[in-house]
Amino acid sequence: MVKPVTMKAVGFFKPLPVPEPEEYLVDLVIDVPTPEGRDLLVQVRAVSINPADVKSRSGSKAASESPIILGWDAAGIVIETGPDCTLFKPGDEVYYAGAIDRSGCNSEFHLVDERIAGSKPKSLSFAEAAAMPLTSITAWESLFVRLGISRNAPDNRHKTILIIGAAGGVGSVATQLAKHSGLAVIGTASRAESFRWVKEHGADAVINHREAMLPQLSALGMEHVDYILCLHDTAAHWSFMAEAIRPQGSICSIVPVQQPVHLGLLFSKSVSFHWELMFTRAKYRTDDMIEQHNLLNAVAELMDAGEIKTTMAQLLTPINASNLRIAHEQVRAGDMIGKLVLEQF
Repeated sequence: MVKPVTMKAVGFFKPLPVPEPEEYLVDLVIDVPTPEGRDLLVQVRAVSINPADVKSRSGSKAASESPIILGWDAAGIVIETGPDCTLFKPGDEVYYAGAIDRSGCNSEFHLVDERIAGSKPKSLSFAEAAAMPLTSITAWESLFVRLGISRNAPDNRHKTILIIGAAGGVGSVATQLAKHSGLAVIGTASRAESFRWVKEHGADAVINHREAMLPQLSALGMEHVDYILCLHDTAAHWSFMAEAIRPQGSICSIVPVQQPVHLGLLFSKSVSFHWELMFTRAKYRTDDMIEQHNLLNAVAELMDAGEIKTTMAQLLTPINASNLRIAHEQVRAGDMIGKLVLEQF
């Protein structure tokens, strides 16, 4: 295609507290960027919404004359590459989550470093693929990098993982990856529909995280679990996790704490604790940035083989300010099951 000069986008000019006035996100027409270095210029076909989008709408940034574009999940087609690119060429279909310190993907065309983009699963539509990058990277890094879980199923025989908040975007992928790796998976949820979703995505058992969880684990015949992945309110679940984790086990969380927690509760068991933020590699340009490219390709292979499935639960069309406001409010409510996707500008 012929590269246009301008493009549609959705953004804002001044961070405001949430919730904000209806006109906070607005439709824009801005210049199409030019790729440099290892950047790809991607024609965005679909995007999905994450809590990071909503959290980034308020903050310490001052009002700007230039619009702030959000969005960290996209699938689309490469139309131009920077001079140093070696992994992709124009016409390739890609999916990716981008970088938190760059302009987001809520625009018709978007720049992304090729080292954090993967080849789109061939068996998925752009919308189905757009649901997956951020959550797949987070789940993969949590399980196989931070917790050090083997991907080889025989290695995980008789080992268990508890996933707190298993019905959300990350939990839906983590459940599938953990099960595919041979772990026994206990997920947590709080509603009948989220219980069903967690079971449908491979959990061996589901317990309610709004009730005392130790008795529920005991009822399943489990005194301890080998691993815990916390995707919901780290501080609130801290004491429970310290009790539920097996001696010499490992805990990983993706939720920052807003109050002190008693790290010493893990001492006597020699338990390791890990943070996971999928934006770290891109933000700090780490030497292993390309591992996100590799893992997205591995996830695509699993999806094309039917081993894991998309977590898209809702689709809105088109991508515009009105629909993005709807999507942000649904994610802000905190009871999303799976992922909400928008397609077509």
